[in-house]
Amino acid sequence: RALYALRKHTVEPVFGIIKHVMGFRQVSLRGLDKVSGEWRLATMAWNIKRMHRLTAG
Repeated sequence: RALYALRKHTVEPVFGIIKHVMGFRQVSLRGLDKVSGEWRLATMAWNIKRMHRLTAG
């Protein structure tokens, strides 16, 4: 039970949030470099959104 509870402290919830809340379920581009860039853009958007929420509240 304790080991399973550690999953809440890892990065796993972020993937679910990016997929569900932000609607990022599939990439639009092809090729590893382009997909990597698209993923970086999605994670940057998540981080900016989170920073805004933390500083505004």
